[in-house]
Amino acid sequence: MEFARSKSGHDKNQIYLIKEKDEKFVYLVNGTTRTLDMPKKKNAKHIQIIKNLPIEVTEILEENLSDLTVKRAIKQYCQMNDGRQES
Repeated sequence: MEFARSKSGHDKNQIYLIKEKDEKFVYLVNGTTRTLDMPKKKNAKHIQIIKNLPIEVTEILEENLSDLTVKRAIKQYCQMNDGRQES
């Protein structure tokens, strides 16, 4: 699982989990406004992939993947990175 930060659009700087990728687009979820059932389709050029996720975050994502675990993992990541989550 990979996280990504939006680089452009009305959701600039938002953190998402990449649910799926294809050649030009990624499908992003955040567990609240963008759920696993309704991911956001975004041009791959407009995101920055976040590498080296902390172990605490990857452990959360290894649980049964649901909107709640995605939301919890993003919250944990943001708390570990000086609270830079833009909700």
